Amino acid sequence: MPDVYICEIVENTLLTNAIYSMTVKSRELASVSSPGQFLHIKCGRARLLRRPISICDVKDDMVSFVFETKGEGTVWLSRRQPGESLDMIGPLGRGYVMYEGSYILVGGGLGAPPLLYAAHYAREKTINRKITAILGFRNADRVILVDEFKEACNKVYLTTDDGSAGIHGAITGPLKELLKTGEYETVMTCGQLPMQKAVAEICEKYDVSCQVSLEERMGCGIGACLVCACAVKDKEGNEQMNRACIDGPVFDSKNVIW
Repeated sequence: MPDVYICEIVENTLLTNAIYSMTVKSRELASVSSPGQFLHIKCGRARLLRRPISICDVKDDMVSFVFETKGEGTVWLSRRQPGESLDMIGPLGRGYVMYEGSYILVGGGLGAPPLLYAAHYAREKTINRKITAILGFRNADRVILVDEFKEACNKVYLTTDDGSAGIHGAITGPLKELLKTGEYETVMTCGQLPMQKAVAEICEKYDVSCQVSLEERMGCGIGACLVCACAVKDKEGNEQMNRACIDGPVFDSKNVIW
């Protein structure tokens, strides 16, 4: 069950281009968090709605998350200093199922951070032959966490839309080449919906399981408001509406109605 935590801020770092990495201290929150889950963070007293932000990593009693300043709430959050406290509900949602085997982690833009936690978790707590990450960004100015992924993974592929860093093009190119080898059992992805749909289609072609993290707008974060409803298939293949905040955000790609 999610709980409310008042966590001390340990670090707040500008990564690049209005993207921040924040670390808070909470042994209790760290002990119950899993890759793919998210936090619902209160951003000032005047704002009723919290901001849902994926957990980027957990180390000992430290929990980190990455966010971009887009509105008043995240601007307020970006101005918090070490020593201040944050009011957070979490961990929320169903995260990635961490199978044994070899993984490909596919992150697009701000979809990359939660996959870093998956990489560290897989390395420390499951038996894996290989962990490979493919990270895609619009351009070099948007690239984040590459060094951290290199420390956690056997191999990291970096792509940019304009070719200003890494491989010129989409993440689908490296993904196809890796799946052709037959060396991977599972793909985990997070990012914009069109990218995840493309990843899911490639995985289906190569008969590799794929878990997607749906980025839906959220209100309450606990399944009451239905803002984050998304269409999926049940066990019999019938369409139904699930709530990304409690039934997801991670789903088996074969169950998602794109």
